[in-house]
Amino acid sequence: MEMEEKNPDPKYGETRKFDPSFKGPIQNRGCTDILCCILFILALLGYFAVGILAWSQGDPRKVIYPTDSRGQFCGQAGTPLENKPFLFYFNILKCASPLMLLELQCPTTQLCVEKCPDKHLTLIKAKLMGEHEYYKQFCKEGVDFSKSPPEILRDGSCPAMLMPSKPFTRRCLPALGTMKGGVVVVGNETSFDTGEGTSINATDVLEASKKSNAVVEARQVAMRIFEDYTQSWHWILLGLVLAMLVSLIFIVLLRFLAGVMVWVMIILVILVIGYGIFHCYMEFASLHGEPGADVTIRDLGLQTDFSVYLQIRQTWLAFMIILCIVEFVIILLLIFLRKRLLIAIALIKEASRAIGHVMSALFYPLLTFVLLAVVIAYWAITAVFLSTSNEQIYKVFNNSECEYARDTCDPKTFNSSNISMQCPDAECLFAFYGGETLYHKYLILFQFYNLFLFFWCANFVTALGQVTLSGAFASYYWAFKKPEHIPAYPIFSSLGRALRYHTGSLAFGSLILSIVQAIRVILEYLDHKLKGAENKCAKFMLSCMKCCFWCLEKCIKFLNRNAYIMIAIYGKSFCTSAKDAFFLLMRNIVRVAVLDKVTDFLLFLGKLLIVGIVGIFSFFFFSGRIKAVEDAAPSLNYYWVPILTVVVGSYLIAHGFFSVYAMCVDTLFLCFCEDLERNDGSPDRPYFMSLELHEILSKTKKVEEETDGAEQLESAKSVDEVKCEEETPLQQQPDGEIQLKQQSVLQQANEEEQPLKADADNAIEESKVVQNDLQANAIEQTPEVAQIKEPEEKQEVKTEEKTEAANPEPTDEVKAEAVVEKNDEEPKPEADATSPKE
Repeated sequence: MEMEEKNPDPKYGETRKFDPSFKGPIQNRGCTDILCCILFILALLGYFAVGILAWSQGDPRKVIYPTDSRGQFCGQAGTPLENKPFLFYFNILKCASPLMLLELQCPTTQLCVEKCPDKHLTLIKAKLMGEHEYYKQFCKEGVDFSKSPPEILRDGSCPAMLMPSKPFTRRCLPALGTMKGGVVVVGNETSFDTGEGTSINATDVLEASKKSNAVVEARQVAMRIFEDYTQSWHWILLGLVLAMLVSLIFIVLLRFLAGVMVWVMIILVILVIGYGIFHCYMEFASLHGEPGADVTIRDLGLQTDFSVYLQIRQTWLAFMIILCIVEFVIILLLIFLRKRLLIAIALIKEASRAIGHVMSALFYPLLTFVLLAVVIAYWAITAVFLSTSNEQIYKVFNNSECEYARDTCDPKTFNSSNISMQCPDAECLFAFYGGETLYHKYLILFQFYNLFLFFWCANFVTALGQVTLSGAFASYYWAFKKPEHIPAYPIFSSLGRALRYHTGSLAFGSLILSIVQAIRVILEYLDHKLKGAENKCAKFMLSCMKCCFWCLEKCIKFLNRNAYIMIAIYGKSFCTSAKDAFFLLMRNIVRVAVLDKVTDFLLFLGKLLIVGIVGIFSFFFFSGRIKAVEDAAPSLNYYWVPILTVVVGSYLIAHGFFSVYAMCVDTLFLCFCEDLERNDGSPDRPYFMSLELHEILSKTKKVEEETDGAEQLESAKSVDEVKCEEETPLQQQPDGEIQLKQQSVLQQANEEEQPLKADADNAIEESKVVQNDLQANAIEQTPEVAQIKEPEEKQEVKTEEKTEAANPEPTDEVKAEAVVEKNDEEPKPEADATSPKE
């Protein structure tokens, strides 16, 4: 271990030099990355400007309410159409035209009505049978029924016919059905008189309804999901509060019972996943023989009601296979990482001690949640207003040839315009929401800017939390006497330093990450557009780019995290801190391999456990399978909506709490590496680490040596180097930790004896030579080592007696020194007469 610090690879920079004035996070620091700070502030001002512009132009009611041909909202409170919530189409067959798919709007007159028609009736029959009042409610206002039917139809005041309809997402669509033999009917009739001398069959109506349904289906799903949220939002909040309480209790228990809780967590994760496998198997077995249960997912196709998938056996079989794979992978990792798990658990215990001295760190994630909620809410509201800020666009629709077809028109002046004179059958109808102004032309750029600033702000909030926590835990580590030298309010002090001096550095790091995330979004958009393409080469290149940028994002997150720790300690710029953190990690790459991912794996299991517990309870509650609270469960369209919301929210909450531990472990690790380079454990340069932390991170070297497979000579030298470093005393404290450490080192030297293939007589002579060498160098030892020479002498005498009596083999230390003697050309110097032993 000592060799690594004394002779590092020069390409990873020089080691830290001893600085007697360094006592932890630097207080006298200056502002860093000022240009990025200014750029971030300007970007925020632009973001606010875009939001204000969107809020002034947008209208979210367009998402909720259907609109008639004049762009008026059906059923909107406080308007003349308040009592007319349904949208009626004059001619539903026109919804099957290609223009429907191009403009996403049915090219026929649309009216807001109180109720949908419930019977078949033509305009001619209505005049003959005297049903003017019934028919008039489906006509334009001010229609004159004294005119003949051809004149009314020519003016476009009334539809030619009515057919039985039902409301579907507030739209009147034909009441389709099927009779025996698969015959399609509408209101028990298979054909209809159009009132214009022709007839249509129900199959044509079915095709038109499908076209119309394709446009409104997405809105239907969104509306049903919105209704589910309105019915279950208080239960969702209760589930999230439960996840927060479980996470907080788990973290508190982890503080006092770290070792026990980690093992309990591992066992419970295995049991929870095992129960999931059992439950999937029981559902799979219970559907055996049920009608329709053997339908495959491919045959079922895409369904908006996801509960349909739970009624087929293949779904539960797929869930069971996935859970079995997850269970197998976790158990396999636990088996292969069993030795490193013990070290990681010990490191989590040390992190628990640090958190015990900085308890306010457990509540800092609440501030991060609030800030992220504000960022997400601002982004979502701005996105909705931007998407609904289009104007009402009216276009000319005509059944015959007309040169003005699909031109923009104004419904208020259309009847007196030249278009109506040249094209008598033309109508000026509402087509879609859009616009021809500069704002509307660049609306997509505003949406992209909104998304990019969302990434930037969210990453900035996350970076602020990481710098704050790392600064607080660094204050704990570099306190020579704990807790006397720990600042009174480490969290607030660290937060103040980050905002005052390092806003630019945080903005710089989060900007780099946001650019990569924005590129990934663009690649996903291109992938979505190329799904129907036949160019396999383009798809392959796009998939490779997506994979590369995913890896790049992970690497940047790792570098940013460690750079923020160095910023919190030294107060340097982002690039300098990132370089220093990277070089420091590379100089200690062995310890990184042992500790970093293993500790992250354990914390991931904790998050998985909390998500599993809360997810199982929410599934049984919202699906109505708990008899005691069955009546309290809300009636939902899709019960998976609140379940999925609770599961995702629970993971985010658990991730927020466990991120405190992860940040503490990473900070302690980097500070430990810095401590080893700055200090050597002497009274003039004592270590700042605790005795427990030194023991934990010293074990990482041994774990790697056992798995190295190096040659015997190199292994012996490495063991000697570890012992030499372990014998270097830690910080001198009045509680006797120095003496305990030295005694444990001597005891460990006796317990780790290994046989050597040499004669007993040669072993005894070599042992004496080593003793003489140690005596000759004893004068140069520190006073602390000199104080333990007498216990060391006794241990060596015992070793000699054991060797003469039982003829054992020499220790690793003797073995290493013997090999060195054979390689040396000059003889060893004789022991000094002034040895303390004599």
